[in-house]
Amino acid sequence: MNWDQVEGKWKQVKGAAREQWGKLTDDDLQAIGGRRDQLIGKIQERYGIVREEATKRVDEWVKSYRGEQGAQHGAQHQDTAQHESTHAGRSSGGHS
Repeated sequence: MNWDQVEGKWKQVKGAAREQWGKLTDDDLQAIGGRRDQLIGKIQERYGIVREEATKRVDEWVKSYRGEQGAQHGAQHQDTAQHESTHAGRSSGGHS
């Protein structure tokens, strides 16, 4: 996911941001409004870190957020496949 996508989906993404950075308040997240520089500034302020470190953490989070979405989708697909194969095995067993 790139930052344009994060900004466009901020209402959905801000819950994940809150989980990642628990020191951010709901008011902080509302004020950030999906703006990268605002998020970096708030993280810098709340966690007492330099801007470069806050920027690095935000960039890593954005990359991993996309990875989480893909991993969740893959896990759901695998669960469905396992469920279907289990039921297929039961139905093909039949009673003789």
